[in-house]
Amino acid sequence: MTTGQSRVARLVLPVGERDHVQGPSDAQATLVEYGDYECPFCGQAYPIIKAVQRHLGRRLRFVFRNFPLAEMHPHALKAAIAAEAAGAQGQFWPMHDLLYENQDALDERSLTRYAESLRLDLERFRSELRAETYASRVQEDFMSGVRSGVNGTPTMFVNGVRHDGPWDAESLTEALIATAHTRTG
Repeated sequence: MTTGQSRVARLVLPVGERDHVQGPSDAQATLVEYGDYECPFCGQAYPIIKAVQRHLGRRLRFVFRNFPLAEMHPHALKAAIAAEAAGAQGQFWPMHDLLYENQDALDERSLTRYAESLRLDLERFRSELRAETYASRVQEDFMSGVRSGVNGTPTMFVNGVRHDGPWDAESLTEALIATAHTRTG
């Protein structure tokens, strides 16, 4: 690398079967977010991403990966495990949304209440939450983020390249459209 060149951070783990995905696999653009359910900045990004999804529709594939900053956010890991436990029952995205819409209530009692509202098998959910059944899955997401240069949340990758620009709806939409035909994530 010569002086003046900067290293572009790229998504190390390509989007695949293990991921939670909204949108078609052949979408023109892919947005991957590494997020923490207790992070206030991720909470601010949540409605922005929803707006980008509405605007781009089927031209966008959105992927969420867990990156709980447990040292700063004491409920983040349990919330990520709860999302994965809900995902095991086919309800990842509804739980994901409930967690971001209720960031101030991520204790175990609240997580169970959300599971109940989604009509999950509560006995299974509680058991998996307490046993931290999906902690290794969350750790896999986290480590793939570390290897991809994630050092805070939210971190977003636009078509496989870390998006270091602003993440307001307009800027994010422009970045996705500008790189729509160079999909690598």
